[in-house]
Amino acid sequence: MSGKLPSDKQKAARKQQSLADRGQVSKSAASELQSDADSAAVPKHGL
Repeated sequence: MSGKLPSDKQKAARKQQSLADRGQVSKSAASELQSDADSAAVPKHGL
């Protein structure tokens, strides 16, 4: 990640995905949160 700290959305998405992997939350909800975080990172980090 080119030395940049992850955004709050990325941190939340990572936590949600971890919970989904353990079967504690919906995988589709975690995926949607991850997509939103990824979309937000594009303008911020120029990916």
